[in-house]
Amino acid sequence: MNHRTYLALAIPLIISTITTPLLGIVDMAVVGQLPNPAYIGGVAVGTIIFNTMYWLFGFLRVSTSGFAAQAQGANDERQQALALIRPLFIAFIIGISFLILQLPILNLALAIIRPSSDVFEFASDYFSIRIWGAPFSLMNYVVMGWLIGRARIKLTLTLQIFMNVINIILTVLFVNVFLWGVSGVAAATLLAEIIAFALSLFIIIKLLPKSFSFPSKSEIMDPVPFKKMVVMNRDLMIRTFCLLVVFNLFTAKGAMYGTETLAANAILIQIHYLMAYAFDGLANASSIYVGKAIGSNNKVLYNKTLSLSCQWAFFAAVLITGIFYLCKGLIIPIFTQKQTVIELIDTYEGWIILFPISASFGLVLYGVFTGATEAKPIRNSMIYALIVFLLVLYISIPTLQNHGLWLAFILFSVGRSIFLAMYIPSLNRKLFN
Repeated sequence: MNHRTYLALAIPLIISTITTPLLGIVDMAVVGQLPNPAYIGGVAVGTIIFNTMYWLFGFLRVSTSGFAAQAQGANDERQQALALIRPLFIAFIIGISFLILQLPILNLALAIIRPSSDVFEFASDYFSIRIWGAPFSLMNYVVMGWLIGRARIKLTLTLQIFMNVINIILTVLFVNVFLWGVSGVAAATLLAEIIAFALSLFIIIKLLPKSFSFPSKSEIMDPVPFKKMVVMNRDLMIRTFCLLVVFNLFTAKGAMYGTETLAANAILIQIHYLMAYAFDGLANASSIYVGKAIGSNNKVLYNKTLSLSCQWAFFAAVLITGIFYLCKGLIIPIFTQKQTVIELIDTYEGWIILFPISASFGLVLYGVFTGATEAKPIRNSMIYALIVFLLVLYISIPTLQNHGLWLAFILFSVGRSIFLAMYIPSLNRKLFN
């Protein structure tokens, strides 16, 4: 285990995970070329609603990856299959629940965010179409996590790229050719999610051994592993809830300063997603190696993974910051040609430059803890960081306004890193003492 082997896994994972926010970024880039900034605001608000719904259950991907990696390390094919089947069933049930409750979800979300009337209309259109992809999107989370946990990186990358290429083609077609506007953006994303899940099923069938027999109900509901999965998922769900409180408050507070500020913040947040998902690729590599180390009881592999994770968190932060600083003049016009929005982005872009170094260690160490299937420290560190965010928000917003909003977000990111790093010594003692 060295830098080369770590990066051999991490780089494809970075490419794979960085394509995840491209669904939202492509949407932003296409509608950003339209004359009315309310289009960007409508897609931004709609995207926030879906991020809230999906991220709240993002544990489906993360926990699946950890359990699959440990089963892979133990070379247990039966447990690898169960690591997929259990969360896949849960994802389907949750997705169907979203369809049933779609109107209350939309009404509650818009009541909380309180966008302007034109943004309200576009956000409603976007939501009412894309919501039908909820079961497919959540089950895609599970499949992605399972493939990542089994280190099937080429398949993961192929699936992600395929979904995004389909989304790009359909978005351009529906918006620029058919002139469907925001509805076309939502329809393109919906179809991309459905097609991607169909391909996922094909991949799963090909990966299962010919002698595979579907597990019995008693195997699936085995109380010991099932309880461990539920406890981990509960803690990750609380972590995600805290994260969503931050992003929803961020959007709601930003909306108070007008449609153009909302649009500028939305574009900067999309750039932040790209940065964060780059770190997520490193986190996934760390999760795989930590899971394998625990499954095979290999302390040397675990220690080396922890060391490389910290080193590359720092290197990646410096690299990402440099790339954005040097290329921002090329990046921003991709999202919008509206001069007033670009001027606002120029005003607040300094905060995004601070994001990589602020969040890097928290984002990468997250993979270490998920690979170990130890989610309690993740939950606690996120609660502490949320408290920091709320305090700074309360103090800074009255005087600094939108700058105060960004200050609270950056200090929240710093808190995530510091508070999670404080749990590393106790994790070391628990795993191999």
